[in-house]
Amino acid sequence: MIKMKIPGMLRILASFVPWIIYWTLCGMGIRLGVAIPLAISLFLLIPQIRKKDLSLIDLTSALYFSMATVCTFIFSSNVFVDNSGFLGYLALFTMALLSLAIKQPFTFQVSKRDYPEVYWKDKLFLTINNVITVVWAAIFLLNAAIFLLFKMLFTIILSNTLIALGVAFSKILPSEALAYFSSREFKKYDWRVKVDPRKLKGENEYDVIIVGSGIGGLTCGALLSKRGYKVLVLEQHYQVGGYCSSFRRGDFVFNSGVEDVSGLWEKGPVNYLLKELELKKEELFVRNTVRYIFKGDEIDMPADLDGFVKLFSKMFPDEKEEISAFFDEAKKAYAECYKDAEIYGTPLPAELIVKVFGKRKLLDYPKEHPYFYSWLNKTFQQELDEHFKSKDLKVLLSALLAYVGTEPEKTPAVGALVACISYYLHGGYFMKGGAQKFANSLREYIESHSGKVLVKHKVDKILTEKGEVKGVKVGDKIFRSSIVVSNANAKTTFLGLVGEDKLSREFIEYVKGLRMSPSCFMVFLGVNMNLSNYPTLIKNLDEGYEIVINSNADPNLAPEGKASITLITFANYYDFPERGTNEYLQKKEEFAKRLIEKAEEVIPNLSKHIVVRDAATPKTLERYTSMPEGAIYAFDQSIGTKRPYFKTPIKGLYLVGASTFPGGGIEAVVISGTICANDICGWEVRK
Repeated sequence: MIKMKIPGMLRILASFVPWIIYWTLCGMGIRLGVAIPLAISLFLLIPQIRKKDLSLIDLTSALYFSMATVCTFIFSSNVFVDNSGFLGYLALFTMALLSLAIKQPFTFQVSKRDYPEVYWKDKLFLTINNVITVVWAAIFLLNAAIFLLFKMLFTIILSNTLIALGVAFSKILPSEALAYFSSREFKKYDWRVKVDPRKLKGENEYDVIIVGSGIGGLTCGALLSKRGYKVLVLEQHYQVGGYCSSFRRGDFVFNSGVEDVSGLWEKGPVNYLLKELELKKEELFVRNTVRYIFKGDEIDMPADLDGFVKLFSKMFPDEKEEISAFFDEAKKAYAECYKDAEIYGTPLPAELIVKVFGKRKLLDYPKEHPYFYSWLNKTFQQELDEHFKSKDLKVLLSALLAYVGTEPEKTPAVGALVACISYYLHGGYFMKGGAQKFANSLREYIESHSGKVLVKHKVDKILTEKGEVKGVKVGDKIFRSSIVVSNANAKTTFLGLVGEDKLSREFIEYVKGLRMSPSCFMVFLGVNMNLSNYPTLIKNLDEGYEIVINSNADPNLAPEGKASITLITFANYYDFPERGTNEYLQKKEEFAKRLIEKAEEVIPNLSKHIVVRDAATPKTLERYTSMPEGAIYAFDQSIGTKRPYFKTPIKGLYLVGASTFPGGGIEAVVISGTICANDICGWEVRK
């Protein structure tokens, strides 16, 4: 049997029926005007009593009309008949005031009928209902005063007008308020710079100039190039890619840090990018094999979600049901996050949902994405605690938080879902040919579509005039454009390339106050060992480091019978003295030696087979990428950290990369580049 659900607005109109009959009949002096509403009120209330879900307005109606009936027919008093307007509205005002006092606004009870449970604990949802109830309380009080002071046709017209306004306000406020609070700050920066790609450009004049060639900038440049924009990419290094690059030492190839890429499933942003640029996934990426070392045990990770559920259920039989429930919820939440991604190739933050899809879309978001929304206002630790008791299981499920750089209790649950749990759902990928091949593919795409990529071109200044971008300065050269996309870190962009004098003091203080994410220390080893019986990634959770056997993902990265290895661990930038000093070299050597010793516990005799060795400290990363403190995810990704918007206070200046939404990682910066390209194009629907 199908149960019909009555919409909240119809429900509240039904609750007003007894009052409408009361005011109409009593206005004509008919004493039954108190008895008939009582019968209707009881009719509405009885089903609620059975369900133990009382509506405050219906309960108030039943009590009021019971008193009115007793007073009218037992005590023969016409006070409730003659003063129906004043007393009725006074009762409703008292009810509204009481509901606010007990922190259960009566409109909240009505709203719960229209919105799923995920809304009910949302602070903004509660705030909106408080505001609506306050407005209704004011309307009830005003109407009580009107009926007390006036006795004419005008009274009824005015009171009904106020009620109509209250209904309209209740209908409009939720979407307007949600859109306002989600977009009010972003709207300060939501300028529009129109560029005509068909217009002939002068020498050193471009539609768009991109500063820095990280994957965010290259993604933006490639998408714009496809759409006919004349693009210039300027890179300080001798090759493109930023952290997504590779280098050769002897016969061995190493990545600068990227070893596990998400976003390559059917609706993944990286996959959408490849499809749009007609690049072949199988030529650029290969699925990783992974092993965890936990409490001395080696745990080989399965290749699919069912395998993960079976593995963890076998390891933690007491948690079997919750493990299935957790991954089922995670799978649904993750799918909902990317529900609308096919339209623009990426999920969007709240302010862009309002801009691109409209206010109603944001209001309906929790209803359309209930599982994802339930993760939205929690930490990852809270999500784990809701499901599991085993500390060991929680540690294993937090193993990939290294991809976020935060602890579970400081990690947004949705951040962990997208950046970590997604690997269990759809796997992670290594870049074939090394990370440089992917970066070079994007560069080649830009250059094959009339764009230009210049390496060894360090931008000294982003030129602005009256708060608008005019171009950039590289040495003695000036390149002009009304749009500049900065793939440099936001601190480098605003404090250095733009200049503090061009921005408000408040904004500069905000940027200066942003904390950098952790950095890392890496050791690169070429060894004359055949390590093909090991997985590509070995994550030692006991010791806090990772072994990446690059040549197991792509044998071309090392000579036959040999292996290319990268050892990675988190490191503090300030633990290392100034580069070039003896103290720095000594510290670097100590770190490298200690990391090799740890890895040798997993790969016996490793140190005896090293033929190539190099290392990188946080200061090495800073030197090659200009990333402050060598931060691997730009800014700290803990809950509460607010990254700068992709549009800036300078008209025509965009941000892409890890500095802006959604943060660090290849998938994340591809999202940032895709969003930027779509905004420059005016959010034309992808074809």
